[in-house]
Amino acid sequence: MVEVRMYCTAFCPYCVRAERLLMSKGVAEIEKIPLDYTPHGFSDLFELTGRRTVPQIFIGNRHIGGFDDLAALDASGGLEPLLVGD
Repeated sequence: MVEVRMYCTAFCPYCVRAERLLMSKGVAEIEKIPLDYTPHGFSDLFELTGRRTVPQIFIGNRHIGGFDDLAALDASGGLEPLLVGD
């Protein structure tokens, strides 16, 4: 399984939903990067993704987007192949 990285905050319900969806697909570990206590966290996130909202999810080096993007990818059948590296 490929590496999954998620930029998040402590009290984000969409971050929790994204984590649950990924875990239901067999992801055992998610590298969480909390932005709550990072001085330039959101500006760094914007430079990296062009977005200011959390979660922002990466599977391998591919930026997936937020929870809605992740859920749409799953609904279209594209999430599982990415997770196994196909």
